[in-house]
Order: sequence, then structure tokens, then C-alpha cells
Amino acid sequence: MTASLLYPVNNGFRRDIKLDGLWKFKFDPKSEGEEFNWQDGLKDTLDMPVPSSFNDFFTKKDEREYTGDFWYETDFFVPEEWENRRVSLRFDAATHRATVYVNGNKIISHEGGFLPFNADLKQAVSFGKNNKVVVKINNELSRTTLPCGDTVTLKNGKKMVRPFFDFYNYSGLNRSVHLIALPDESVEDYSVAYELDGEDAIVRYNVMTNGIHDVSVALYDEDGAKVAGATGRAGGLRVKKAHLWNVLDAYLYQLRIEIVDNDKLLDAYHEEIGIRVVEIKGTEILINQKPVYLKGFGRHEDSDFAGRGFNLNAEKRDFELMKWIGANSFRTSHYPYDEAVYRMADREGFLIIDEVPAVGFKMAAASFLGGLNQSFFDGEWINDLQVNHLAQIKELIRRDKNHASVIAWSLMNEPDTVTDSSVPYFKAVFDATVGLDPQNRPRTFALSEDDTITTSKVLEFPDLYLLNRYPGWYHTWGYEISDGEQNLRDEMDQWKEEGINKPIVFSEFGADTEPGLHKLPSIMWSEEYQVECVQMFNRVFDSYEFIKGEQIWNFADFQTVEGNMRVNGNKKGVFTRQRQPKALAFYLKKRWSDLPLDYKG
Repeated sequence: MTASLLYPVNNGFRRDIKLDGLWKFKFDPKSEGEEFNWQDGLKDTLDMPVPSSFNDFFTKKDEREYTGDFWYETDFFVPEEWENRRVSLRFDAATHRATVYVNGNKIISHEGGFLPFNADLKQAVSFGKNNKVVVKINNELSRTTLPCGDTVTLKNGKKMVRPFFDFYNYSGLNRSVHLIALPDESVEDYSVAYELDGEDAIVRYNVMTNGIHDVSVALYDEDGAKVAGATGRAGGLRVKKAHLWNVLDAYLYQLRIEIVDNDKLLDAYHEEIGIRVVEIKGTEILINQKPVYLKGFGRHEDSDFAGRGFNLNAEKRDFELMKWIGANSFRTSHYPYDEAVYRMADREGFLIIDEVPAVGFKMAAASFLGGLNQSFFDGEWINDLQVNHLAQIKELIRRDKNHASVIAWSLMNEPDTVTDSSVPYFKAVFDATVGLDPQNRPRTFALSEDDTITTSKVLEFPDLYLLNRYPGWYHTWGYEISDGEQNLRDEMDQWKEEGINKPIVFSEFGADTEPGLHKLPSIMWSEEYQVECVQMFNRVFDSYEFIKGEQIWNFADFQTVEGNMRVNGNKKGVFTRQRQPKALAFYLKKRWSDLPLDYKG
């Protein structure tokens, strides 16, 4: 039985013990672990921090680039008093697929490296004793995985991934692992949606439990005062003179859900929520019926040593830098982030475009990504991919649906959209996701430079357009940048002539820059050129009313695969990988600080 995926809390009814720390770790290049009963316990291991990616700890390239099966193991103690509780293990992420064994018993398998999973352990653990969890993980890529790529075998017999995406395939237990105990009858899930009624707000709620007893719901303000309450699994809470959650001005209520058997309390769950409504009207993005202009970044979960392993210290620094520079938003490019990120954004008032890891759906990608000159959606892998894709969209929305910070769902990044074969795939994905989100947030995806208003076949589907554009870097670069600006204006004129009635957000633009490289006059890779390139984009953005946001690529430099177009990673960061500002940061700070929230509203 799959246990609740609610964010873990500790209270009088629930227990959450993190199993983070040093786990045993072992590579399995021959995929022989199960044959030799590694699920019962590992031998000849090394220590590995959890959470982290394993790659950057090693000094040997075979280990850093390892592709295939690898294993983790640790022991955990289950208190005897938990015997009448529902006990589960929760993995916040295991990249990319995992099989979990407890005391030698196979518990669960999960596909998808950026979303949580957990399973009931009641029949597998010994209470009042130590127990052993062993996890087999595999980081290979294929054309049915999210993200997409190929796995090849070199002539020396070693496997290697060829990703169809431009970030490093960091792998492992990248996020925390939890030991959870819940009451036998407990809250499984909940959802909220909002309506504004003058100064009041109505919070529509729906609670799912695994039992039959009554449910009560109450809402408390930031001072701890109860402002509304109701009974029943579904209903509405009227909040008089509601404090709305606004951009960079967050107000969070506490929602308390309880299961009651007469006068006996069986379970309680609490979480912070922000009351706000998100709408797209014409070319406007509206938060609480007021227009907003998005200023911010595409980002990556990426830091020194830990790779994609969640790093709370780096995340805190990132939010402080985003506040310093005047940003109000970011896209979780190109995968869902750790849940702690969304909770921080809820508290800080940042807006998030939440992206499923559907990247690499384009075989005609740049040659350094291993692309092939064919339509991605003509492949024989499409049906299997679509099943996986939809499953991860549903998991994403289920996990993140109650976050005030999330204002849109990005269902793909830079897919092939210029062929007729792309249309049925997009229709199936958008049809299958109608109604998944109780708040009915807009759905979108990011269009690459090949996918324009004249070439793309699927522009009917998104509620707003995300454009990734790179004049000044991947083409019309250097002294030709003036042609790049004119070409970009010509494209925007085409959108205007078509009578665009949806907002455009530029979700990627920018130029690689080697930190500390200065040149007068500028040359490519210099800090001066990066500023000039972004200034060019800003001139274009300011010229068109329907452009309602700019999210530069990227917040910070990040690691990629090796290639002759990359010097130790992607250097388009406004900040270095160590989170220090480049010259561009000071330019953007002035621009974004001067732009009002309702710019062009």
C-alpha cells in the first residue's frame, strides 16, 4: 500500500525521522547485485553522503561518469510503540529509478528521479529493533525516460549516457530519506482553491483520508487566531477581510486538518497556505486580479561537490541573491525541485513556473547534445514515453498543487513542435491534464528557436507562451549582434501581426561568460559582452506590450556534460557557481529594481 505523500511533519500524531547521513554505497557495473543477494546487505562498500549526487566526490573519471546500477544501504531503528501505526519510508528523490528492499524484502520500484515516493513497511520491519534498507538505483537514459537521452557502451565495455539536454546527469539519493509513522487512520491528501469576494476570500478545500471518520478543518492567521472552520471532507471557508498572498509580500495562513471520532482526535495535519488567485486574461498575467511582470531566472539545483544533491545552504543563498537583484520569479528548469524550495518561495513571495522533467524531446538538438536529424515524435518510443510523461505530470501536480508560489505548470522544455506528428502527442498530454489542478493554473511549455508562430503546429495548447531565444550567442554573435536584435524584432512583429492574445514570457536568453574576463571593446565570453547581449534583449522586451516577463538563463553557472562548446559547464550564469556576482548582476539589479510589478499592465 502506498502511504501518504503529504510533506512530512512532526506533531502529536505523526513522526518524521530523517535518515540522512553516511550510507554504504557500491557500484554494480555488471548488474549482478540481485543475483548475489545484495538486497540482503552490501559488502566491500564505501561511505556516501545522503542527500547528494555521487559523481563529484570521486577523483577517477570512471567513477564520476559511472552509468548503470549502483546501491545504497543503511540501518534504521523502528520503535516498539509504532507497532500500531502506519510505518513508511519516504524518498524525496532517487535519480532516475529505484528499487527498495527492507530486510531483504522488495518493497517498491519507482521511475522518475525528481519526485518523491514512499511505501508502507508494516509487514517488512521488526519493531523495537534495527532494520536494513537497501536501494538499487539506475541512472541510465533512454528515449522513454524523463529527461531523455541515450545510453551507449564504449569499446572498453563501459557505459556512458548521451543526454538530449544541457545539464549534467547527476545521480543518486539527491534528496532526503524519511522514516515516517502515521496513525492507523490518517489524512492522505488535501487540496485548496480560492475565490475572492470583495474583501473576503473563500477557501475551497477537499480532504482525502483512508478511513470513515469525520474531518474538521480550521484556518488560523499569522497571529494564531482562528479565522474560519468547517466540518466535512469538502467545503468552503469564508475568510473575512482576507490577507492575500502577494508577490514578494507573502501572507501565510495555517490550515489544520483533523480526523475526529466523537471526542477523540485520531490524526492532525497542518500546513501553511497562501490565499491568492492566478489568471491569464488576454496578454495579462494576473495575481489577485492585478497584472504582474515576471523578473527572474531559469535555475538549476547545482552546487559544488554535492551536484544535484539538495543543499539548504546554497538554497538560502540563492533566495537572498534573488531578493537582492530584484527578481520575483523563477522556473524550475528542467525538473521539479526539492519541496523545501517551494516552501521557501511560499514564505518569500516568489512566483514559480513548475516544470516536469520532460526535456530532450527534440532529436534535431545541437550536435554537442547528441541530436539526430529526425522528428522526435515519429519514434517508436512515443507511446511508452507518453505513459511515463503523464505519470510524472500527475505526481508533480499532486505534490505541488497547494503551494501559493506555483503559478503555472510547464509540461515540456523545447520539444519538437514543427512536425505534424507532434500534434497528437501534445493533444493527448493537454487533454489528460485538464482538471488535475484544483486551482486550474495555466499550463505551458518552452518553445525553442525552431518553434515560432509560423512553424509550430501546437500553439493552440498553452495558456501562455514561454520562448527560449539566443541571438547574440548561438547565432548572429559578436559584431553581428545588431542583426540578432533585428531578427528578434522581426519575429516579435510576426507574433504581433497574428493578433497574439496570450502573454509571452522569455524563459531563456543570455550569453556564456567566463568570470573575470574583461575586454574593451567587448568580445564574446567577456563580462562586458554578457551585459551588452542582455541589454539588447531588454530593448526588445520593452518594445512589445505582450511580452510579460523575462527569466534569464541562468541564475548561476552550472555543470554540463563535456563538449567543445562548454568550458567546465554552462557559464550563462548571472552569478558564478559559487554564487558571486558577475557584472551583469549589477546591471539587472538596477533594471529590475526600477521596473514596477505591474510593468506594462
